[in-house]
Amino acid sequence: MRGVSARVRKNGSYGFASDSEYSEASVKRVLELASTNAGFLNERKPLERVLSDRRSAVRNDDGLQASEQADTQAIMSFMTELDEHIKEKYPKLQTRQLVYSGLTMEKLLLTSDDVWSHTLTPRAILVANFFIESKDGSMIDLYDVLGGYGYFSDHFTRVDLLHEKIDELYENVSKKAEGVYAKGGRHTVILDADLAGILAHEAIGHTVEADLVLGGSVAGPNLGKKVASELITLVDYANEAFGERCPVPITVDDEGTVAKDAVLIEDGILVNFMHNRETAAQFEHEPLGNARAYEYTDEPLVRMRNTCIVPGKDKLEDMIASVEDGYYMVGTNNGQADTTSEFMFGVNQGYEIKNGKIGKAIRDTTVSGVAFDVLKTVSMVSDDLIWTCGGMCGKKQMIPVGMGGPAIKCELNVGGR
Repeated sequence: MRGVSARVRKNGSYGFASDSEYSEASVKRVLELASTNAGFLNERKPLERVLSDRRSAVRNDDGLQASEQADTQAIMSFMTELDEHIKEKYPKLQTRQLVYSGLTMEKLLLTSDDVWSHTLTPRAILVANFFIESKDGSMIDLYDVLGGYGYFSDHFTRVDLLHEKIDELYENVSKKAEGVYAKGGRHTVILDADLAGILAHEAIGHTVEADLVLGGSVAGPNLGKKVASELITLVDYANEAFGERCPVPITVDDEGTVAKDAVLIEDGILVNFMHNRETAAQFEHEPLGNARAYEYTDEPLVRMRNTCIVPGKDKLEDMIASVEDGYYMVGTNNGQADTTSEFMFGVNQGYEIKNGKIGKAIRDTTVSGVAFDVLKTVSMVSDDLIWTCGGMCGKKQMIPVGMGGPAIKCELNVGGR
């Protein structure tokens, strides 16, 4: 899918237009139409917002590599071989699903203040989902997401390299089939990377996107105030974290702003919001490269990139040992949150903790609470960082994001049977 779009600003109002034809003529058409749209909007509601000074010239190509041409036959051959391995080794499975998804985003950006950026961001994802029947006759399922930044050939060269992950998935779904239901109520819980990541993204990250702050999110009146335990520092990373490339590296955003890390919560204090150029001007903050668009038909919005809690100093095994009676929540299958930071996430993999030791697996349940309140109860943060490789955000338009983090020990509500 390819095309061209343009955004023109007149006295604070933005006009946007797009065209599926990628040519010199279509560029002229969308520029004229975007300019007309900006003028129309400004006539109805003049904004007169002043953006930051003219930016320095930028040239960025992200070290581009050639776009991989998907070899459908090679992909199907790999998937068939993997499926045959699973079928032969695990006959007790009632159903197995293997789904491959490849996404490559390539963008060429030109701005009137001499920003030139050509980026190519590939991602290859393989989802394995296993279904097994429990003793009570119910169908239990569990999935894992493999792959990440790069092409199919970067992640899936030999089926035997996935055997360990497949074995682990089968072991976990088997334990879940023999599992118990969680007891509803408020509990001490350790949220592993997946759940800590979705908490950081859904329940906190969206509340500190400046357009939602302007719309009345709970973060607005809390800038400069304590919103979490002093153990919590939350960052939206641009392209690199702790010496490694992030899942969705952004070097220049879709407004031409050079991307920098956005520290949002520091030692428990809310210190910043995420911005595009317009909201940054309103708040008198520096824009750090959070304006992103997915397809050429999409206008750039204030979006997250790679959002996580910064690792702490605790070992996961010590965190588990510190819990007398609680739960270790590992995986999630859905979630929702609003701009008050109230959330509810589905948990598809978890375990009891009894006397500091991992106990029985639990069936599907939920965790819920008000994120800013939950973060104030955090008493331990693990010293590792695990990114989720297949994150997508659906704020008005789907877009790839990175999320993840360390494990955190906190107090929140757990759903019962």
